[in-house]
Amino acid sequence: MPPPTPSRRIEVIGRPGPRFEEILTPAALTFLAQLDSAFAQRRMDLLTDRRHRADRIASGSRLDFPRATSAVRSAPNWRVAPAGPGLVDRRVEITGPPEQAVAARALTSGAQVWVADFEDATSPLWENVITGQLTLLDAVEQRIAFTPPDGTEDLQNQQAPRLATIMVRPRGWHMDEAHLTVHGRAVSASLVDFGLYFFHCAQRQIDAGSGPYFYLPKLENR
Repeated sequence: MPPPTPSRRIEVIGRPGPRFEEILTPAALTFLAQLDSAFAQRRMDLLTDRRHRADRIASGSRLDFPRATSAVRSAPNWRVAPAGPGLVDRRVEITGPPEQAVAARALTSGAQVWVADFEDATSPLWENVITGQLTLLDAVEQRIAFTPPDGTEDLQNQQAPRLATIMVRPRGWHMDEAHLTVHGRAVSASLVDFGLYFFHCAQRQIDAGSGPYFYLPKLENR
């Protein structure tokens, strides 16, 4: 995989689909290019370090906490930041792929949180990646409606007394999105899932009194 280059422009090589232009706007692609510029080299370095650490551990190296975080472990008054609006009560969470039918039912289910999962619950086909972003945009704008095949109900999240808080689970840092490239190099799938949702929905969520929340999968430190 070639290293990142200073000049970046995202090239879309995936097929167009219905409403894809709402997500893959020039401004959104510029934002992805900025994320790639900021994090691509660091990501590749960390993935290389991960392989080296795995080799050292396999050879008997000791597992331990990093020295850089010793102050956190030794400070008796250290606390994490308080939970954001909509995350204080998380007794019931529903996880599922970012699909219209799933979103409609999850948002109006009475659960406190819906985890829109691009990682384990979604097959990373190009169509699924972008339609998933469209589902999130529709959910944030409260314009999702779904009628089951039997036609007995019409679920519209506008009708729910309280919608579930949306939490997005991007794909892991080790994964690439082959349909978005920079000079022939695939962009990080994590940055694609995060970046497109954040660009289109973050301010909308903040204005609504919530926030853009993320569940980051498969993080590790060894």
